[in-house]
Amino acid sequence: MGYKSDIEIAQETKLHPITDIAKEAGIPEDYLEQYGKYKAKIDYNLLKESKAEDGKLILVTAINPTPAGEGKTTTTVGLADGMRKIGKNAVVALREPSLGPVFGVKGGAAGGGYAQVVPMEDINLHFTGDMHAIGAANNLLAALLDNHIFQGNQLNIDPRRITWHRCVDMNDRQLRGIVNGLGARVNGIPREDGYDITVASEVMAILCLSSDLLDLKERLGKIVVGYTYDQLPITAGDLKAEGAMAALLKDALKPNLVQTLEHGPAIVHGGPFANIAHGCNSIMATKMALKLGDYALTEAGFGADLGAEKFLDIKCRMGGLKPSAVVVVATVRALKHHGGVSKDQLNEENLVALEAGIPNLLQHVGNIRDVYGLPCVVAINAFPTDTKAELDFVEKKCKEVGVNVALSEVWAKGGEGGVALAEEVIRLCEEPKDFKFSYELGTTIEEKLNTIVQKIYHGKGVVLTAGAKKQAADLDKLGFGDYPICVAKTQYSFSDDAKLLGAPKDFEVTIRNLKVSAGAGFIVALSGDIMTMPGLPKVPAAQKIDIDEAGVITGLF
Repeated sequence: MGYKSDIEIAQETKLHPITDIAKEAGIPEDYLEQYGKYKAKIDYNLLKESKAEDGKLILVTAINPTPAGEGKTTTTVGLADGMRKIGKNAVVALREPSLGPVFGVKGGAAGGGYAQVVPMEDINLHFTGDMHAIGAANNLLAALLDNHIFQGNQLNIDPRRITWHRCVDMNDRQLRGIVNGLGARVNGIPREDGYDITVASEVMAILCLSSDLLDLKERLGKIVVGYTYDQLPITAGDLKAEGAMAALLKDALKPNLVQTLEHGPAIVHGGPFANIAHGCNSIMATKMALKLGDYALTEAGFGADLGAEKFLDIKCRMGGLKPSAVVVVATVRALKHHGGVSKDQLNEENLVALEAGIPNLLQHVGNIRDVYGLPCVVAINAFPTDTKAELDFVEKKCKEVGVNVALSEVWAKGGEGGVALAEEVIRLCEEPKDFKFSYELGTTIEEKLNTIVQKIYHGKGVVLTAGAKKQAADLDKLGFGDYPICVAKTQYSFSDDAKLLGAPKDFEVTIRNLKVSAGAGFIVALSGDIMTMPGLPKVPAAQKIDIDEAGVITGLF
């Protein structure tokens, strides 16, 4: 039987005017700034001025992703619609897609099937211009920095120790390492440089972690862009850049309002990747969802070892957030892949492979419950090829560790397919919880890294290269040692080796580079061959995207 594509389903839906969605969500007209008929920004003053009690916060995370797909965003959207089906006031808060994966290999981030946020073409492409504003602010700082050096370099900046990159919201490996400033003297000072993808920019992290406009400006001023010949840090504040950068980001800081296919309110704002950045939507969007709904549902990127760890240890710590429950999304197909089955054989029943792969799921579940002290449920994202024996096996294994399983059929059935999961999540929200972070801040950078590797990844420990050891000592000396850690590593494994599937043990994670994101307020630790500028695959998704004379886009997914 042929299935409709995500974009076909989205385009067949009759959208409600965004003013109606805002009204239903309880957003007064004065706080709404419309971007056409179906998109709007919400004035951040609503957060300060609303007298509403905060709702309950639910995090949706997943097992380590596989080529089989897990459907975390789809589950989040369908769960919100499922809650609304049973009369609960639920608001979903998601990240904005980056053009990198949209035109690359992974696809968009607006959900799928009958559990999507719409208008999906707009959300996946330019949306309300937030990504462009972040890129412009990032590149303004780069231009001011190079101009300062060209105009006499009063701050004594060492051009070989510049850490600030330009950025573009595209997968473009050609820009990873470049030489710029070539030619005549008026063209600047020649130096080696490189680009990051916009979602990896510290400006993105800052936007997502800021509590208001003044906090945003203060954080921007703290960005470390490089070092002097005397090895002292140079900040955006030293270059007097933060005011102009904040002015560019004034509207980007406002959360975006759209709707689900079933016309529930959805806030889509901020989009850092979880493998190279902190992987969560903005604190303001999450707090807005908490103000507007009795239940606020949000997702964090990739597996729980990345997205959930950063959500809980970085975002919740900085935003004063306390989740009430966690959903861990898995598929039978993905668990079989973790058990060693190749992609072309995942449709066949294979209980042996399922048994070999299920430790990946159980390890994530154990982390959420035992390390963070939060109640959780496993959501099995249903596929037509799942057999009863396979589904029963997953349920039995989860029950053995005291965790319930709910079958999520939201891809095929929308909110109706999320009712069982919704009921379990509502039950979990009333359970006692003892939320704690996986590490405390008053330890060294290496100790914090060791704790993450041992407690969350279940490895032997961390190994710092000689260069990373020196960086750790320097960062400690400069007063950044107490910052939380944002590990950049592969999303495919608990380890830093993408090929180690399942739940590997006794591995070490090698950190080759440590970099402070002083404005965001964390230290980025780069492991393996992780890059801050991805490349396109052999057959990019862009080749399938088209538009007709009526302006209808096809091939997006």
